[in-house]
This record gives sequence, C-alpha cells and structure tokens, in this order.
Amino acid sequence: MDTRLLSTFTTVARTESFTAAATELHLAQSTVTAQMQALEKELGARLFDRLPRGAAITEAGRRLLQEAEKVLEAESRLRAAAAAEGPPAGRVVVGAGETLCSARLPGVIASLRRRHPGLEVDLSPVGTAEAVDGLRTGRLDIALLLEEEVGLRDIDAEHLGYEPLVLVCAPDHPFAHRTRPVTWEELAQEAFFLHEQGCSYSDRLAHRLLSFPGTRPRLTRFGSIEAARSCVAAGLGLTLLPRVTVEDALREGRLAVVTGPPIPDVPVQLARHRRRWASPAARAVMIELIRHFPNHTPQPTGHRTGKKAR
Repeated sequence: MDTRLLSTFTTVARTESFTAAATELHLAQSTVTAQMQALEKELGARLFDRLPRGAAITEAGRRLLQEAEKVLEAESRLRAAAAAEGPPAGRVVVGAGETLCSARLPGVIASLRRRHPGLEVDLSPVGTAEAVDGLRTGRLDIALLLEEEVGLRDIDAEHLGYEPLVLVCAPDHPFAHRTRPVTWEELAQEAFFLHEQGCSYSDRLAHRLLSFPGTRPRLTRFGSIEAARSCVAAGLGLTLLPRVTVEDALREGRLAVVTGPPIPDVPVQLARHRRRWASPAARAVMIELIRHFPNHTPQPTGHRTGKKAR
C-alpha cells in the first residue's frame, strides 16, 4: 500500500474537507479525490461521505484512522533509523500562540538553521485547544503553551520559563504614570481590549474583572494582539499583554505601563504527545527551545515599569 494515500486520508479526516486537505498537502483537489477513491477501492470500504459542506468520515474510516496513524508513525521511525548516522533533518511543525511565534521563535529557528541546515521548522499560530488537538492528530510535532498547567493524560509538558505580562494604556490615559497603584475595583470600571477567548492570561483577567459585583467592565476580544494593542494606543481602553509585544510601543511613548495589582508572569510549557514518537529532528528542536527559554522564577509585574522582558 502506498503510504501517501494514508497520509492524504488522515489529512482529509482531520480537516473534514478535500479542499482544505489539498491546500495543506500542496496537491490539486482532483489528486486528493483520486487518492481517496483509490484507497477506498483497495480497502473495499467507503471512508468518507461527500457532503456539500465537506467530507464526513464514515464508521469504517474511523476504524482505519488510528491504524493509519500507526503506520505513518512506523514509516517515520524507519526513515529516521536509516538516517540515524547523519545530522537531524526533516520537517518539524511547531504550534504556538501569536506572541511566541512572532517574538520568541524566530531566534530559535535562526539558531537551528546554523546548527542543523537540513532541518525545516514550520510555525503554526494556534491557541491552547487547537494546539492540543494538533498534537493528538499528529498535525503538530511540538507545541508551546502559555498555561499554568497542562494536566492531560496524553500530553507531556515541560516547563520552559515565564513570559512577563504588563497592563498598558495610552500615554494620555488617567492611569498613565499614576504613582498610586490602580486597584482591581478601578480596573473593573474600564474598557479592556483582550486577546481572544482561549488565551489563558486574558481569560483569567476577564474572570477577575467580571467577579466584582456592581461593576460592568467592557471587554472586547480580538484574534490579533496587534488589533488590541492599536485600540489601546488610540486611547480606547486598557489591555494585558506579554511585555515583549509592547516593548517598542513603550519605548516610543505610544503606550504607558499601568501601575496596578501584581499580575504573575505566565508560564511557557513545551508540550508533545506522550504516545507519539519524537523524531531526531523534533528532538533537536526541543533541545534548541530549552536553550532559548532558561528557567526563571516568576515575579509579579504590577509594579515593574522598567524591567525588560526575559
């Protein structure tokens, strides 16, 4: 059996779409359709119901999916064993939030290119739920999660370090440069522009702001950190973001730090699927990530106005 058919099958099963699978695999949609027809013919079973809105996996397809993933993993092991004498090479897909993808991982990739020229790293901007799903389906090899704890049986997580958080506002906001710390009750009266739901630190802040009786904080969620940052710079409210994402704006005076209640730094967790084999290329990426995220002791950010991001 051509394992390329199994690879295409698992991609269609995950995306629930022949079109999306074709895009991800860089194939024509007609090729994906032909491959699935060939696989169904070889196995003598219908694997997908073709629906107007996508491809729904059949019961036979569900039975095949787990076994197909095992075959593909075994193939990866064989290829790695054959190349065991050489340097790490191949493609590794890393999932991480927008902050880490834009501010932290470029340095890791640059270092990997110098150390392992044959290694290719693809970044996939994802939230925690999507990252965990990607690890489970095999779409991701590694994920970086901004979470206090992962606590999932099938996911191994290793603490890498901490990402400092900071409350910011426009430089002409009443809270800017105020010497007396702003209280939670005062913050709960403000408008906030936060990262999308599923972002651990934004969700915790929203929960805290909404917990005060008699207050009505105005919370707007964005899928883009840049959108939240721009709204705050325009004087529309406040936001809580990793300091690394606002360093330039703070230095240039487009944003100001809000001196307020202590907010702990958010942990960075390196996650991978417990039962999935880690290729030499994936292990090389994990080693480099550990090198770039030294383990720090968390410190509250509420009263820090000049400390640089680690």
